[in-house]
Amino acid sequence: MGIPAKQAARIGAYVLKQHLSGHARYPLVLMLEPLFRCNLACQGCGKIDYPDDILNQRLSYDDCMAAIDECGAPCVSIAGGEPLLHREMPKIVEGYIARGKFVILCTNALLLAKKIDQYTPHENFTWSIHLDGDKLMHDKSVCLDGTYDKAVAALKLAKSKGFRTQINCTLFNGADPERTAKFFDEMTAIGCDGITISPGYAYERAADQEHFLNRERTKTLFRDIFRRGNGGKKWEFTQSSLFLDFLAGNQTYECSPWSMPCRTIFGWQKPCYLLGEGYVKTFKELMDDTEWEKYGVGNYEKCANCMVHCGFEGTAVTDSVKKPYKLLPLALRGVKTDGPFVPDIDLSKQRPAEFVFSRHVEHKLAEIKSAKIGAAKAGAENAQDTQ
Repeated sequence: MGIPAKQAARIGAYVLKQHLSGHARYPLVLMLEPLFRCNLACQGCGKIDYPDDILNQRLSYDDCMAAIDECGAPCVSIAGGEPLLHREMPKIVEGYIARGKFVILCTNALLLAKKIDQYTPHENFTWSIHLDGDKLMHDKSVCLDGTYDKAVAALKLAKSKGFRTQINCTLFNGADPERTAKFFDEMTAIGCDGITISPGYAYERAADQEHFLNRERTKTLFRDIFRRGNGGKKWEFTQSSLFLDFLAGNQTYECSPWSMPCRTIFGWQKPCYLLGEGYVKTFKELMDDTEWEKYGVGNYEKCANCMVHCGFEGTAVTDSVKKPYKLLPLALRGVKTDGPFVPDIDLSKQRPAEFVFSRHVEHKLAEIKSAKIGAAKAGAENAQDTQ
């Protein structure tokens, strides 16, 4: 696997401790979105079409440290937006490493060559470079020609400077299994340390709603890809082998949205990284007050087609700790790529979707406007006092 032995051992020990302590819900990875601003405008993204007043907001260094101190997860995945646009990002990464956390910094890599000397290689730090397939596939996905070449050049540069690197590959409807497998071969040949792979999620704010995968297509696609790589054993993935087995339709899992809690400029996102149906100020409120039973496949229409790692990786990791014997056949033969899929979760009783995403935007804009009025008033009073 593409997960360093030290990291796998620490996370396994952490999960075992939580299990033995009787904790049913606990975080594995803090999903941090310190800004929504990006230098790309991908059609499948639901993060970058906010008003400028919101796109100009940033979580501070202190906000970011408070988030990990609150939740206590062993890992942090920093996304966005584009994190390298954040001026305090080198300090944020250093702060997490000083706390003994494993840090994954996700980037489209367009600014990586310019910013890389602000960072220092460390065994707990990984650059995660967004690449959705080969040149044609990726540039089409991000809606800008030339981004693939820049990202690959940045990946090679990071490797030459001693950094650990991985790619983050999101696949959509129409992805070609043969080309995807060849792309994984190319990344492996370059020396990329690991691959994170996931089907795209249909963000309700995304401009392109036509190219997201449903569950049946997801399972078929991943089987077709893994079949071309000896059941996936040919490549180093940064994910649990049971999660990969789930993607191929060989495991029936319910999601664990609390395992990867998301902190954004709005607060702690309910219920998960993918669905913004309310925000709370503290991690404790997120864990205690979220009606978790209302969400997930079979419970909520918006979740029906989701098989994304931030929902199901935590379930797979927990399953591997509780039932380690399930890992042996995967280690020996890889992911099964033939035969019937295991039965999936029944969708007949799911509640209909509620479209509530604009509510928190309105609240944040009102908060920003109030802060601006307050600052202008204070400035006017100070000017009057000095006259």
